[in-house]
Amino acid sequence: MTSSPPQPASGIDAAGTDPRKDSLIEYPCLFPVKVMGAKTDEFLPQMIALALRHDPFLDAATIAQRDSSGGKYISLTITITATSREQLDNFYRALTSHPLVKYAL
Repeated sequence: MTSSPPQPASGIDAAGTDPRKDSLIEYPCLFPVKVMGAKTDEFLPQMIALALRHDPFLDAATIAQRDSSGGKYISLTITITATSREQLDNFYRALTSHPLVKYAL
């Protein structure tokens, strides 16, 4: 009887490394992202829709909002449940490429 080679442990890739060790972040975790843009009627709903594509369990009621001192801009703190570096990278790319977004931190 032949035995099959041992299977990698959970989180270990085919090369035998754990990509989760490449980050200082321990997944899953709550991860706040600050996004700023012009204060318009569509900014908040579009940011909620975008965030939900990356974290379908996001509770939009937890998004913190703050207007700039002049009232021209708004900043949102969107706290998503981060499950991987790839998810965070994709979320940041989506935010920074959105035409209403000025900055994402």
